[in-house]
Amino acid sequence: QVQLVESGGGSVQSGGSLRLSCAVSGYTYTNGCMGWFRRAPGKEREGVAHIDSRGTTLYAASVKGRFTISRDNAKNTLYLQLNSLKPEDTAMYYCAARRQYGDYYCSLASYDFTYWGQGTQVTVSS
Repeated sequence: QVQLVESGGGSVQSGGSLRLSCAVSGYTYTNGCMGWFRRAPGKEREGVAHIDSRGTTLYAASVKGRFTISRDNAKNTLYLQLNSLKPEDTAMYYCAARRQYGDYYCSLASYDFTYWGQGTQVTVSS
């Protein structure tokens, strides 16, 4: 059974930083794809970043250069470092994992992901 548990959200001022963590159980990174998504009030959920089993990363244009996705295989934890935060980054952030099909496919489309965490709130004030 795959379980994803996010933590690390909070309230910061514009320009501040946070590091989100996602504790992963029941899922291996081999041929896996994991990502971070967010949903702001009144908006659709959007993909923020993903990392595939080879460590290749991809970012949404809105966060590229400010956010960094990484993972610690030994700790079974996925991270998202958020720097230079802006008020428009305010959202609920979710960790997600794609069902493993034995390929290297990875995307930022939420419909490609099977397993989801409960989310952690990030609030950025101006």
